[in-house]
Amino acid sequence: MTYTNEQIGALVEPARLHRSIYTDPEIFELEMERIWGSAWIFIGHESQVPNPGDYYTLNITHKIPVVMVRDRQGEVHVLHNRCAHKGAKLVDTRCGNARAFRCCYHGWTFNTDGSLLKIPNEGGYEGTGFDIKDPANNMQKVAQYEIYRGFVFATLDADAPDLKTWMGGAIDCFDNLCDRAPEGEVEVAGGVLRYEHDCNWKMFLENLNDTMHPMVTHQSVVQAAEDYIATLPEDAVDQRAEAEIIPPFGASYEVFEDSGITGFEFGHHYDGGKTSIHADYTVIPAYGKAMVDAYGEERTKEIFSFNTHNTLYYPSLTIKTAIQNIRVVRPIAVDKCIVETWSFRLKGAPDEMLQRTLLYSRLINSSASMVGPDDLEAYMRIQAGNADTSSNWIEMYRQFGKDQELEDRTVGGGTSDLDMRTQYGAWRNYMTGAYRQGEAA
Repeated sequence: MTYTNEQIGALVEPARLHRSIYTDPEIFELEMERIWGSAWIFIGHESQVPNPGDYYTLNITHKIPVVMVRDRQGEVHVLHNRCAHKGAKLVDTRCGNARAFRCCYHGWTFNTDGSLLKIPNEGGYEGTGFDIKDPANNMQKVAQYEIYRGFVFATLDADAPDLKTWMGGAIDCFDNLCDRAPEGEVEVAGGVLRYEHDCNWKMFLENLNDTMHPMVTHQSVVQAAEDYIATLPEDAVDQRAEAEIIPPFGASYEVFEDSGITGFEFGHHYDGGKTSIHADYTVIPAYGKAMVDAYGEERTKEIFSFNTHNTLYYPSLTIKTAIQNIRVVRPIAVDKCIVETWSFRLKGAPDEMLQRTLLYSRLINSSASMVGPDDLEAYMRIQAGNADTSSNWIEMYRQFGKDQELEDRTVGGGTSDLDMRTQYGAWRNYMTGAYRQGEAA
């Protein structure tokens, strides 16, 4: 069927969703056009392209390839990965370094800033009206791209609000992530964990601040970790530090409720702030000293006191400020997506901090970890179950009507479905064109 805006809007009610948003390929294609084609999408971090000519490729939607590249003058660009001649994809490797980009078909060659450099047998164009200097013959820049504290975002919508406006109050979490570095900057380190999920892309986002599932979904691994910890002698410091990453995922409803959830316009949200399941992590002495030396005791205390679990920048990026890693979702089809986990080094911090981040990612986020596969099993069951037409609706009523509306954000209890309502309010606004028309609910 061809959906009208009214029909699309009817799929999301204030406290429930129609199951077709996870299963209908036509809705998925509309999401790629209206959400992923309009929102600011996370591209990468500038430390992935540290040198002139370094590049990194990806799809900004499920079909539109782009390349993040640092040009000869050191500026980072986000370009459509498409030759201006016949439209061939120019760069077919994920990352590397190039003096220029040369098309595999007719040899058109482009500078690393996207400008057309050379056409073979150029004499054939003499007297034809073709102008090699016409900007239309360059690799085209994405409509907008911006860098905030090293993180590169882009949007295909020339009319989208600027990046800081789009982030709103959720920008505090980016600042906190970077401020946790004694030098105020982070850089990608330790490679990437990347694997396919056989589910709709939205399921991963919904799970981020869903605090009603951990004590159920992760019960077995939490119990195993607690049993193991009980066998450790007091001097088994390394083993205890590793094992103690797991039990917070089985915290009580009361603990999660106290953490709270904060939602923002455009679908962003985080849980925690004053506290989170990461709040009790021990500060490595050498790291604490480096922070105090850099910021002073009061500012260091302020940085550490802002403690979130997951922060979502809808629709593509989630960050963990206290752990210094991010996860990125890349949609493929209505029932398939890729989830990537990237780890970051805190510049000026001792190496133990990076090792802790990498350890956390291996234990929680890898395809062979003890926590992530629990979630993936649930996602796949939800995907399969939503093919069943016996019931069409999915509820998100927890603490409905109890959210507190503030000037620039909405706050609620940590076990609330506020995160779901925030996401699907944005989903509806993007999908019906309400943001573009200035009619966002």
